[in-house]
Amino acid sequence: MAYSLIYITTSDVKEARSIARRLLEERLVACANIVPGVESHYWWKGDICESTEALLFVKTTDSKTSDVISKVKSIHSYDVPAISVIKISDGNTDFFEWIKEETGDKE
Repeated sequence: MAYSLIYITTSDVKEARSIARRLLEERLVACANIVPGVESHYWWKGDICESTEALLFVKTTDSKTSDVISKVKSIHSYDVPAISVIKISDGNTDFFEWIKEETGDKE
């Protein structure tokens, strides 16, 4: 079984908490970490923009990543939310087993 860390930017901590809760309730992820107060600089509609956001990191199995992406896109406040999947190549196998159990992944 393979595992992923998914990086998601959100408008603020409140939105990050809301998305995290929904993903956890639906057992799409086993864990979520929220990092508040991230300063972001980016292009949007022809302008360079700056804003303060929150980062949401979630851990899941590879087979659940497409469902996580779909769910986040459906509930996120942004037109084009940043959602990036980072494949985990190594780590604590006990932790990975816990992710598998908490997401109910049978693959």
